[in-house]
Amino acid sequence: MRPSKRQPDEMRAVSFERGISKHAEGSCLVRFGDTQVLCTASLEEKVPTWLRNSGKGWVTAEYGMLPRATGERMRREASSGRQGGRTLEIQRLIGRSLRAVIDLKALGEVQITVDCDVLQADGGTRTAAITGGFVALHDCLAWMQARHMIAIERVLKDHVAAISCGIYEGTPVLDLDYAEDSAAETDANFVMTGSGGIVEIQGTAEGAPFSEEQFNALLALARRGISRLVELQKMAVA
Repeated sequence: MRPSKRQPDEMRAVSFERGISKHAEGSCLVRFGDTQVLCTASLEEKVPTWLRNSGKGWVTAEYGMLPRATGERMRREASSGRQGGRTLEIQRLIGRSLRAVIDLKALGEVQITVDCDVLQADGGTRTAAITGGFVALHDCLAWMQARHMIAIERVLKDHVAAISCGIYEGTPVLDLDYAEDSAAETDANFVMTGSGGIVEIQGTAEGAPFSEEQFNALLALARRGISRLVELQKMAVA
């Protein structure tokens, strides 16, 4: 039995609250169970130096956790003068995932930064950030379209979402919370598009190596979970 009493293929309750920030061009508060991430998408009419005069835009991301997002207060990374390796790895993952569904040429020479701030962490913060970050990005693009800056159907190629899976007490399970994540024998994150394309897979055995059969079981769970997340994204932005 899972600590949350969920079935192996059962996700936590997921919700998207759009328009949470009155200043950002796009924003979304995403909840995966008790994990809560505030995602804001900000438009800048400039691009990184290496993209100037290329005719292409850029989508990037930043990620951070508030000091009391977890059980004990964490020191702000700004106070130490640098970001940690985990933070850098996660924000690069978010950026790669969102760019996978954007036509940067059709976007034009602008940059959209998606900030993902973890308000409360209970496992799956990176997957929630990618999934909610997409909704914030969508709304930023809709803001641009309303001002005749882009045609959203040319810029946005597909949906993208992410989910965690793992092997807990010998059973493949979907959408790990912290209690499972901290005790799982195998832990993996899957990023996929709405059409089923794989953007990225991160998988780690915490103890004994996992088999190809177990990996395929995790992949099947992930496909089911991401299909549901994309349905919820579509309902949220409709």
